Amino acid sequence: MTSASPRSTVLALNSGSSSLKFGLYRIEASLPKIVLSGEAESIGEPQGRFWVKDENDRSLVSESANFGTQQDAVARIAVFLADRREIQPVAVGHRVVHGGPNIRRHCLIDDAVLRKLEAATAFAPLHNPPALTVIRFAQEHFPQLPQVACFDTTFHAGMPAVARTLPLPQELRSDGIHRYGFHGLACESSMRRLGGDRPDRLIIAHLGNGASVTAVKDGQSIDTSMGLTPTGGVIMGTRCGDLDPGVLAYLLRERNFDAARLETLINHESGLLGISGVDSDMRRLHEVSSTNADARLAIEMFCYSIRKQVAAMIAALDGVDLLIFTGGIGEHDAAVRATICGGLSWLGISLDPSRNRSSEGLISSATSRCSVRVLPSEEDAQIATHTWELTSGISQLAPRVGRS
Repeated sequence: MTSASPRSTVLALNSGSSSLKFGLYRIEASLPKIVLSGEAESIGEPQGRFWVKDENDRSLVSESANFGTQQDAVARIAVFLADRREIQPVAVGHRVVHGGPNIRRHCLIDDAVLRKLEAATAFAPLHNPPALTVIRFAQEHFPQLPQVACFDTTFHAGMPAVARTLPLPQELRSDGIHRYGFHGLACESSMRRLGGDRPDRLIIAHLGNGASVTAVKDGQSIDTSMGLTPTGGVIMGTRCGDLDPGVLAYLLRERNFDAARLETLINHESGLLGISGVDSDMRRLHEVSSTNADARLAIEMFCYSIRKQVAAMIAALDGVDLLIFTGGIGEHDAAVRATICGGLSWLGISLDPSRNRSSEGLISSATSRCSVRVLPSEEDAQIATHTWELTSGISQLAPRVGRS
């Protein structure tokens, strides 16, 4: 393994409801270089897994593990790093989905920031609580290191009022009820990877268990499919996406649903899982689609939903120069990409079948009026970059991993 500079190594933590991804990066000429990456999987479930790979994708650790809580996962990462003194981090960065109306920029974490993040849990009840848990445990295990919150909403903070404003009374909008947009770190990673090849008008289709479509003009987000929360927009794994609000009123009135039951429905029981009745995982739906009509319908509806949103973003941009697919489905599912782009052929968008099957780089045909590319999502690298930018000027103590 290549040794990292002791003064430029950053730990990025990316928490989910049942997982904790992490990456250790060294920053060279302001660019993040992976040193190692890993994940604690299936937190809170009987059979979890902990794995770590080095910069060359070689396995360093692969073991069964029982992580009862996020705290257990942070502790395991701390133990792993404590055994590798040559690659100690000097700062820790965290992915936070929603900062609410009061935090729109990546920032150093202090007590005031933590209070604001607590208040913002109402905007992202699925995502913020585990992130806060990881932040607190990371502060406990790495007490001498500065820590940074990196927000999925930051990339969209400058959206124009016509896209940001929800058609609600002013008294509600003044409470922070407007379109925030998410997957911002993934969008930033796409912009970084494009570098000088970034066109004026591009669309980023981030397709995974969570999915969104974002319009970027001159490097700035001008519209995106998700809204106040990560539940809105296109159909997702277990989230419904955009839904007639009258459906919710009906369920409140006629089925006696309360807020908790509605949240369970729209976040955990809908989307691909709700339509198919089989699974939220697109791979599983492909496996059974030949014999299961509901699974086929779920795939068709997902692609239809993305295609409509891409077309809408083309209208917002007055055209498009580049369409990017990223995220787990976007990067690995050639059939979904082909179906989405096949429905956009009237715009002159076409894929090269061979390139599309390779799932790497440029996949559009030579005659396509719009370039189409597959780019890996590198959220953790973005977290590391922002963390370094915000902490590199801080007087750094000799890093020490583990409890004090």
